[in-house]
Order: sequence, then structure tokens, then C-alpha cells
Amino acid sequence: MQENKKMKIKKGWLAVRVGLEDEHTGFQRFVIPISYLYHPLFKQLLDNAYEVYGYHASGPLKLPCSVDDFLHLRWQIEKETTSHSHHHHQHHHHNYHLPGSLSFHSC
Repeated sequence: MQENKKMKIKKGWLAVRVGLEDEHTGFQRFVIPISYLYHPLFKQLLDNAYEVYGYHASGPLKLPCSVDDFLHLRWQIEKETTSHSHHHHQHHHHNYHLPGSLSFHSC
């Protein structure tokens, strides 16, 4: 969910800035649940963020992907989370991979 910059972030949530340096739209701010940090797809994005920005970036966490790619990634995570909450008694084994349409660009 895109949030107003002046809003306080609730406990258990994290502000991120999403965008590519070469895009004219700049970065957009989103607030995501901290649980995303443990998801394999999101971990790949964090690895890319480290490669592009390092660990010593100031301000909100910057994610080097287009807003459209981020929204698709968020949709995938939410879909899996919803699926797991409805089928918690079954064991699912997933192979996580980034689809071809979801590419993370470095600067």
C-alpha cells in the first residue's frame, strides 16, 4: 500500500522506497509488513539492494526495481500468504524463483 510520507509506521511494518535511478518517475514509498523480509523472493530483492546501494544507505530501505515489478512481487507474496493461511493443515513445498517478467535492474 502506498502511504503518505507523514504517516507514522505501525509496529511490525517497514517503509521502503521502490524505483530505478534511470526512471523519470523517481522512487515511490510503500509500507510493507516486516514478514516480507523472510520471504525467499523478497530476500533476492534485498540481495540486489545490497549490491546496488550497500548496507550504509541513509533513510528508508531502497529497493532497485520498477514499481510495477514490486507490485507484482507483493501480489505473489500476498497470494502465497493467503493460500497458506487457508490451507495451514497441508504441507506445501515451493520452489521460489523470479519469473522472467520480474527482473530487478541494477544501476
